[in-house]
Amino acid sequence: MYFSRAGENYHYGGRRTLEVGNTQVVAEMVSDLIACDVYRIEAADPYPTGYDETVARNVREQNDDARPAIANPEPSIDQYDVLLLGSPIWNVRPPMIMSTFTDGHDFTGKTIYPFTTHAMSGLGRAVDDYTAACPGATIGEGLAIQGETVRTARPQVEAWLRRTGLLSE
Repeated sequence: MYFSRAGENYHYGGRRTLEVGNTQVVAEMVSDLIACDVYRIEAADPYPTGYDETVARNVREQNDDARPAIANPEPSIDQYDVLLLGSPIWNVRPPMIMSTFTDGHDFTGKTIYPFTTHAMSGLGRAVDDYTAACPGATIGEGLAIQGETVRTARPQVEAWLRRTGLLSE
């Protein structure tokens, strides 16, 4: 399960336009390596393609503790024992649409492995946010990939999946 945003993005202090969002790149690597089901979380009101406009919207959503609507029907997670939750880190947190997703499901007895893409915040508050939002779940080791390096991150992704036991030797 992941949220990703294409468009203008932070890139080593400047801006760069991405055809495919960084988190989607990582989600596709994960899927290629472990052949898992993939669900892309999409906003009913799509985020702007401009970086500054997206930052401004995200700040408003965080300040308001908003729950942006998800456009596509959400799958049941009942059949899964393990879920990987992927997102960018915006202003040190996963975007609020990830809270919309976690609020809509019961994660009791499940293991969650967060993965994030970021400019400089690593996992940010993802582990804390998911721990609070998913009572009864175990939050496993997370993976943080700097956005500028995402296209060459396959070795990091593979090593993380091995450490978590999701990819066997």
